[in-house]
Amino acid sequence: MKLWRHYTVVVLFLGACSALAARVTYLNVTERAFLQEQGDARSLRLETMPAYRGVVYDRHGEPLAVSTPVMAVWTDPSFVQLDGDDIDALAGVLELDPHELARDLEADAGRAFFYLKRRVPWEMAERARQLQIDGIYFQREYRRYYPAADTSAHVVGMTNIDDLGLEGIELSFEPHLRGSHGSKRVLKDRRGETIKDLEFIEAPRFGSDLYLSLDLRLQFLAFRELKAAVLAHRAVSGSLVMLDARSGEILALVNSPSYNPNDLSQGNGAGMRNRAVTDSYEPGSTIKPFTVLAALETGRYQPETTIETAPGYFRVGNKLVQDPVNRGTITLVQALQKSSQVGIAKVALDLSPQAVFEVLNRAGIGGFVGTGLPGENAGSLTDRGLDNAVVRTTLAYGYGLAVSPLQLARGYLSLATGGLSLPLSILREDEVPAGDRVFDAKLCRQVLEMLETVTEDAGTAPLARVPGYRIAGKTGTSRKVSAHGYDDERHVALFAGIAPVTDPRLVMVVLINEPGGEAKGGGTVAAPVFGRVAARALRLLGVKPDEVSAI
Repeated sequence: MKLWRHYTVVVLFLGACSALAARVTYLNVTERAFLQEQGDARSLRLETMPAYRGVVYDRHGEPLAVSTPVMAVWTDPSFVQLDGDDIDALAGVLELDPHELARDLEADAGRAFFYLKRRVPWEMAERARQLQIDGIYFQREYRRYYPAADTSAHVVGMTNIDDLGLEGIELSFEPHLRGSHGSKRVLKDRRGETIKDLEFIEAPRFGSDLYLSLDLRLQFLAFRELKAAVLAHRAVSGSLVMLDARSGEILALVNSPSYNPNDLSQGNGAGMRNRAVTDSYEPGSTIKPFTVLAALETGRYQPETTIETAPGYFRVGNKLVQDPVNRGTITLVQALQKSSQVGIAKVALDLSPQAVFEVLNRAGIGGFVGTGLPGENAGSLTDRGLDNAVVRTTLAYGYGLAVSPLQLARGYLSLATGGLSLPLSILREDEVPAGDRVFDAKLCRQVLEMLETVTEDAGTAPLARVPGYRIAGKTGTSRKVSAHGYDDERHVALFAGIAPVTDPRLVMVVLINEPGGEAKGGGTVAAPVFGRVAARALRLLGVKPDEVSAI
């Protein structure tokens, strides 16, 4: 009886083994492809190899935007159910609110992919990995870092969480900076960890580097002085543009307020606008040098030509044009030096209706600059109404048109170059562009020498002077328009200058928008900023001081 039981068990065991072997053989022959596919689906993954975004440098190779490796931590809520302890542990390491994390996971329970946190530093990701929680996965990615922070934010811009350009150079040169991701096939374990790289399908193509025309030293200097001036005068905002007078390259472009692209949690929306490029203003008296140039082009005016301004005012149609005081008989030089509205207006009315407009147009005022910076404003300059004496009068001293600080700087660049119109560039230029001649070199030289008197003691901008250098420039103070016309309480203070007069190297425009202190004028608000920035900039660039001499 016992022997029978033994043989029965043996037969049943051998039968089961035979059936199992037959089943395995059958599946291996008939279902091999299906089973292989199912196995691969559980262990093989196609993994993205993120591309490294190109580095943005200043003209000397100082990094302005670099990509740093970080991690994204994610899970599959439809498959993984995290308990309370796991959620608390993860939230503690990833610096998240555990209650919000639990609520989000519950709300997205049907999704197959959920980011717990992105742009996680490697040290933090490693601590999360050491928790050894099943169903938590890690994905490599890059985060953009900006070493100069708010100093160069308006030019360089920023990227979004997917490393795509949103503002500034990051946006306008997105195709150049962005590479293309690669891919590879990997073998993973049940925890989602990569065991082995099986196949490289496509290598990532890294983005190309970019060298800007900015000089980070000058950018920092300009930003510091502009910010200090905006705070000191309780202004709404300020902008500063500095150009290389030899090449048209933008050496510095700053705005205040600014923002830190490394930390957007402060939410400074007003500070994100690149006002030097996007905003336009009536430039006021900074336009007067171009009116003087239009007069010189006729051949009927010379720097010493006299103009009668007594009794200090006169009427053009229904508009009263007046100076603060009766200056009597003055020369064309003095009209510019003292910023005489009456003198400049009388000169403009003596010219052909199109004369001033044509000079401004040739200087690039009111035209598209084309630097490639996002949101560039073309300003406003029109020849409509020039048959009206009032329109010609106001245009001559900077009303009835609108320009951005960048456009105004381009206009003064044409004076600094001796009448050549150079394209402005935000990229470093290896060769100086030839430029197009728009003004006579001799006349531009005369205007520069006349503008130098503006920075003398008798001029409107002695605070723009730089010891050891000859400085030319022009102040401007324009009233802002409100709902009821021009507002006597809200002003824009400007100074546009060229340094040094001997051999122009820098063109700079400083604009302080709505100064709130007692000082309102360009000579007391904007000119000192020019003086301080130019003094340091000329020495940083190694520009030799002028010998003490008179013109």
